[in-house]
Amino acid sequence: MKEILPAAVGRLVAARALKDLAARIADAATVTASGLWGSSVAVVTAAVEAHLKRPILLVCGHVDEADDLADDMELFHGRRPAVLPALELAGSLGRVSEETAANRMSLLKRLSGGASGGPPLVVASVQALMQSVPSPRQLEDLTWTLHKGQKLEIEKLIVWLSEHGYNRLEQVEVPGDFAVRGGIVDVYLPGEHPKAGEDVGLPVRIDFFGDEIESIRTFDLSTLGSRQALDEVALSDLKGQLPDTGDSTSFLAYLPPDAVVVFWAPLEIAEQARSYLDRLPEQKGIYPLEAILRQSERFARLELSQFEQGSVAVAGLLAGRDVPHVRLPIGSLQKFETDARKAMGELDELSRTHEVVIFCDNAAERARLLELMEAGHPGLSKRVDTPIGYLHRGFVWGDGEGGTGFQPVEHGQDAHATGVRPLAVLGHHELFHRYEVRRRVQKVIASRPVDSFLDLKVGDYVVHVAHGIARFTGIQTLSSDGRSEEYLTLRFEGDGVLHVPASRIHLVQKYVGGFHGHPKLSRLGSGAWEKQKQKVSEAVMDMAAELLEIQAARAAEPGVAYPPDTEWQREFEAEFPYQPTPDQLTAAEEIKADMSRPRPMDRLLCGDVGYGKTELAMRAAFKAVEYGKQVAVLVPTTVLAEQHYRSFKERFADYPFTVESISRFKTAKQQRQTIRALAEGKIDVLIGTHRLLSKDVKFADLGLVVVDEEQRFGVTHKERLKQMRRTVDVLTMSATPIPRTLHMSMVGLRDISSLTTAPQDRRSVVTEVIAYDKERIRAAILRELNRDGQVYFVHNRVHNILSMAEEIQALVPDARILIGHGQMREHELEKVMLAFIRHEADILVCTTIIESGLDIPNVNTIFINQADRFGLSELHQLRGRVGRWKHRAYCYLLLPVGRPVTPVASKRLKAIEEYSHLGAGFKIAMRDLEIRGAGNILGPEQSGHIAAVGYEMYCQLLEEAVMQLKNKPKARLPEAHVEIGLSAYIPRQYIPADRQRMDLYRRISRCTDLQMVGELQKDMVDAFGEPPRQVLVLLALTELRLLAGHFGVDSIIRQEPDVILKLNDAGRVQQALAGAPGTLRIVDERTLYFRPPATFLQPEALLMVLRNLMRTAYDQETAAPEPAKPAPAAVAAPVEGPHRPELDQLAILRKQGVLSEEEYQSARKRLAGQTLSAATRSS
Repeated sequence: MKEILPAAVGRLVAARALKDLAARIADAATVTASGLWGSSVAVVTAAVEAHLKRPILLVCGHVDEADDLADDMELFHGRRPAVLPALELAGSLGRVSEETAANRMSLLKRLSGGASGGPPLVVASVQALMQSVPSPRQLEDLTWTLHKGQKLEIEKLIVWLSEHGYNRLEQVEVPGDFAVRGGIVDVYLPGEHPKAGEDVGLPVRIDFFGDEIESIRTFDLSTLGSRQALDEVALSDLKGQLPDTGDSTSFLAYLPPDAVVVFWAPLEIAEQARSYLDRLPEQKGIYPLEAILRQSERFARLELSQFEQGSVAVAGLLAGRDVPHVRLPIGSLQKFETDARKAMGELDELSRTHEVVIFCDNAAERARLLELMEAGHPGLSKRVDTPIGYLHRGFVWGDGEGGTGFQPVEHGQDAHATGVRPLAVLGHHELFHRYEVRRRVQKVIASRPVDSFLDLKVGDYVVHVAHGIARFTGIQTLSSDGRSEEYLTLRFEGDGVLHVPASRIHLVQKYVGGFHGHPKLSRLGSGAWEKQKQKVSEAVMDMAAELLEIQAARAAEPGVAYPPDTEWQREFEAEFPYQPTPDQLTAAEEIKADMSRPRPMDRLLCGDVGYGKTELAMRAAFKAVEYGKQVAVLVPTTVLAEQHYRSFKERFADYPFTVESISRFKTAKQQRQTIRALAEGKIDVLIGTHRLLSKDVKFADLGLVVVDEEQRFGVTHKERLKQMRRTVDVLTMSATPIPRTLHMSMVGLRDISSLTTAPQDRRSVVTEVIAYDKERIRAAILRELNRDGQVYFVHNRVHNILSMAEEIQALVPDARILIGHGQMREHELEKVMLAFIRHEADILVCTTIIESGLDIPNVNTIFINQADRFGLSELHQLRGRVGRWKHRAYCYLLLPVGRPVTPVASKRLKAIEEYSHLGAGFKIAMRDLEIRGAGNILGPEQSGHIAAVGYEMYCQLLEEAVMQLKNKPKARLPEAHVEIGLSAYIPRQYIPADRQRMDLYRRISRCTDLQMVGELQKDMVDAFGEPPRQVLVLLALTELRLLAGHFGVDSIIRQEPDVILKLNDAGRVQQALAGAPGTLRIVDERTLYFRPPATFLQPEALLMVLRNLMRTAYDQETAAPEPAKPAPAAVAAPVEGPHRPELDQLAILRKQGVLSEEEYQSARKRLAGQTLSAATRSS
């Protein structure tokens, strides 16, 4: 719920000075105003709109500033303005961001159609404004709104999508894709879609019935099932090209004639416009600033600047005209002390001379602030307003020239109540010197889940569970005894061939094992595979036993049992400025549960780069320090130590805990002071590199050790950590995500929390492998600088890094370049990194010191020179340094010209380029396993075992070992083998793409209950239309296997005239089939013969009869007992006879479409004849 702004802020908008300013705009063509500071520009703009009730276009100099201004305007105005995004133009560097192109088109469409909900409010950077837009006539061709019930040929839609920048694929994966299946078109729309509640992309399904759109629905990317029905959907051109000047116009052409154009900081606008033009490779479709200003003369204009002389840029074009000028009574906000207690004292002083409003990000932040105010200065909280909201930069109203601008005070009135005193408005982050957090985060773009099996290609190696390692040679449809089925063909050693039914696809795993070369193929029927499996199984059992032993020894050690969360803990967590992902919440609960037990915690926290591991570490650290314990945070590099120090310091700023760091950035004297304070218990959290493990570093009362990237520490350090694990809580963080199958297999061996959901402000990174090309490098750097961004250029050779930097400087002479590497003096490197963080430079030419943890959201382009010399996880880590904010990020892997790339390096680069989407770390981890073994995940000694049997089989054996050691039943899905002569498969005519058919076969094989089968059928109908008979039979067969497994049946085989059931409990199955047509005969405890009438021996009829009978018995067995009901009224009993069950089953089979009407009547007559003959015999 939106909070009402304090009266003092409301009075600002209604202030006399702003009323006068609005009145002048109404009378004059152009007005200038100066004296603005901080976010006051949003107050002035909101006041102009409130008084004049006219559309507003607010123009600023910087791309990023547009979003900040939109945030502030939403705060003071109550309605969020639209932001005109700037296209990222870079000559020939491929496609622009589909999202940006779509959002520009969407805004133009809204303005051309007349915006609802009040006069339009738009914020635009000068770059966005200089880029031409399609004329209203051309806009009609570039946007298209489709409605439910609309008459339209499907081919016309396909052609339109192809011509307007959409990619046609078998299945949509990212925004800008579309797929066609029969009368269904799936489109993944980029950009914002407020009506559907999405702001980063919307997968929609357009379902045709003939030449009419029957329905429009959103759908789930992973299941392909439909979600929300829509009445209409708007399509936009995604090419994002600037239209030719002949058929284009300026954005100003879309503004209503009564609009007010507001220029904020005209001198900066002019400077940025000049700089932008200079950097562009070509200026086609670009309006110079002078043209924009001339076009703006049609509207009322307001120039806002800090200083009076700042308004010459625009007003200079109006030489000889009398331009009214207003000096607004606004001043800058004072800087507060970094120490929280001193800052409270300064706030107390300020509140005695000013009205004070502090915007807090959330209720917890406000509660903590009120607590701090009252603790040191009773009564202060009553003098300060603390509304919920986010303000970027504070200001003071009434400190400038011209007084407060409020209404004069009548005699006898209270000056405080009337607001005569100046008003200080600030954000909570300014009071506590936090970095400004960008609040406007968007939801992550959905993507399909990772399944390495779906990457299976002809020629790949696979593992058959029973027969071993083979080569996959393709999918084919084979016929036998008049029935057809799809098979995966596997070739073994000695040309042995095995055809595996696609319906049994779960028996085949993709081979992932860590070989550089090729694994040895198994020989069919040799027994060697079983021996190999047995050998690995024994090794796995030993490893599992050792891990369980360590776990048991740790459980016997006494530890600290932390109490439940306190009020402070809840406030600390609520102050996290982002929405936590479900994974983060689960992991946080798991960590707290460990800490609450009276034994030492040893938990591994895995998550892709930037998935929020540090926040969880801070929550655990807070719990420990609040209880009086000390926390050590151990990181692999000094740069990362500094980054973590800043993050912890910022998050702990409101609380009376001391955070310090120890690294080579500190002098020897500073280090000695820190160590002394630590031993005396004066430091609560100490962050550092392996220096923390030195003998002279002694903690007064260590409670928790947080280890980041443990695999990067040496053997000695790991041994020291091993000793620590026995006595204190240890939380280990790893950016190599643990594949889910391995995670599940290790349940019970190691406490693991896995983060798999990307946080809301992450973006996937466009990744390209290119030859070192100066022109392309220059174009990519200019594209980043044009959007006010920064660039990393990674060159991992210290000896010639200076000449590399000079080469980059020659390409972009205007850019500010810094150099950073690990051999620099401590303070030099620190100065370089801090200057880059503060955006005092545009490009950082550096070694891999940025690899771990460095978080600068403004850097969104990275070049990795000589990329073939890096490991796969290294490349993934480096790429993870960009894409941390709203802009599309780019990663260029540069290869040297003239030097051959090794096959292994080539494989690595292909993998990193291919897996560029969010969460790709899981695929990277799998591919890493494929390329260079499993050392990082399981330790080097297990790599050979994984190579021997493949990763999936290894996980399966590990899981079985854990079950056995813990005396738990074997985790195997009960499923019967059914062989009754059916044609059950997914025809190519229904789903032509092999990958999608294999995906569905995998999903069918993973169904563990009847509900999953039903949901899968619903998803198939949604995505591909009504399934043909063969698919319905396949689904019914899956249900029968599950039901038979439930009743302990191992196999069902048709051998005319009988059906033979092998089972565990003959009596139970006989009971389940009690209503079966025909006879049941128990041969022994494990065998049952069922002889149905000839009509029911037909495969599909037999399938349905068995499934229906077992389903009825299953429903009766699992149904909750119903309360007793009164006896129903008597009804006529059905006619009974010796063939009543057969007649019932015939009726069901006719209803299910298994028997035609003719077949049904013929079978019925046959049964009637048998009944008559039986009656005659008995008489």
